[in-house]
Amino acid sequence: MSKPRYDVVAIGNAIVDVMAPCEDELIEELDMVRGGMTLIDTDRAGELYDAMGPAREISGGSAANTLAGLSALGSQCAFIGQVAQDQLGDVFAHDIRAVGIDFDTAARAGDPPTARCLIFVSPDGQRTMNTYLGATQYLPPEALDLDVIAGGSVLFLEGYLWDPEEPRAAMRKAIDAAKAAGRQVAFTLSDPFVISRHGQDFHELIDQGKIDIIFANHLELAALTDKEDFEEGIAALAPRVPTLVVTRGPEGAVVVRGEERAEVSAEPIEEVVDTTGAGDLFAAGFLHAFVREEPLEKCLRLGAIAAAEIISHYGARPEVDLQALAEKKLG
Repeated sequence: MSKPRYDVVAIGNAIVDVMAPCEDELIEELDMVRGGMTLIDTDRAGELYDAMGPAREISGGSAANTLAGLSALGSQCAFIGQVAQDQLGDVFAHDIRAVGIDFDTAARAGDPPTARCLIFVSPDGQRTMNTYLGATQYLPPEALDLDVIAGGSVLFLEGYLWDPEEPRAAMRKAIDAAKAAGRQVAFTLSDPFVISRHGQDFHELIDQGKIDIIFANHLELAALTDKEDFEEGIAALAPRVPTLVVTRGPEGAVVVRGEERAEVSAEPIEEVVDTTGAGDLFAAGFLHAFVREEPLEKCLRLGAIAAAEIISHYGARPEVDLQALAEKKLG
């Protein structure tokens, strides 16, 4: 097997985040699910945007955020995702390349426009996301560069993108290409609503041995296993997947790999400003250490460090030198 060109290659939504602080009363007034992620259409996107206060536009998308964290830590990465030939598509492409990530997926002509996520941030840092998928849900299998996929030590797949038909087919093709090249496949479950729609698919992928690493939070674990008790959920899923990583917010995270199990507490921070991207950056820290064959506890620690940095400010991209921060925290 040839030496990987990339540490991680990711397939995910190419989205520009539009973020604004708000009071909880506005969440109720607009009939949004506090702390959740809701898919919206063009009309709803216009309604919510009009209701937002002063906002910041930051390139986002779950898997793209993970790669940004990985790149900041020193990993070599490539991203595959669909934007449109429009201003936000140009913003996304510029931003992701500017942080050292290879991105060569051709922009799509015509409608729909590039995806955007309208994020309302409550005073306690909780984020309520409303996603207009636009062009990102039209990533076709033929857009994949199979040499890039085969060149990644880990193929990282974003669960959110499993919902639309075209990218689902593209990700199935990518899994086969990665497996044929002897690479590992990581899958982040993204949200309980994705599991409610496609849980059977995920169980089949697991049982077919096509997923090597699963990233989930405690709610997603419960949704996939039908076990409300955390430890029962771990016991149900861990024997079926080579590596299971589960986060629990302030309670830290757990990883199980075969007979090995490690746990860490959340990193302490002065104030939670915005939880957007916490899970994405946790995956970044974990994978950066994992592909370097570090001990599982160190993988978790680095994930917790990256997640803590991201929730200390607005936006899902690092604002400090993550490499220096990791060296300081880990010694």
